[in-house]
Amino acid sequence: MSEQIPAEGTQAAQQANEVVVDDSGTLPSYSNFCRVTATPEEVILDFGLNPQPFATGRQDVKANQRIVMNFYTAKRLLTALGMTIQRHEGTFGSIELDVRRRAGGQQAARPAGPQGVTE
Repeated sequence: MSEQIPAEGTQAAQQANEVVVDDSGTLPSYSNFCRVTATPEEVILDFGLNPQPFATGRQDVKANQRIVMNFYTAKRLLTALGMTIQRHEGTFGSIELDVRRRAGGQQAARPAGPQGVTE
């Protein structure tokens, strides 16, 4: 096989696509609640903290962050989150969404963790 060397224009285009994010002024926040709504042009994500996530009946949650994005950005976010979750589950095992199964202590069919360690 012969080695292919990219043209100078291609190499310059790859370097021009580098994105450097300055997150020095970013304030982190925690959310265990997200509401997703949409208009024909945008996706709206409201994040908040639900202090009683397993309570029954009416629950009032104050949204403290709202992210509005177009559908192209939302699809890129969906892809990035999917890849991140796949990597996490590949390393640590499946993420069980059913709280009854998590709390029930069912250990069946849980893959071993790193180097054979089980939880």
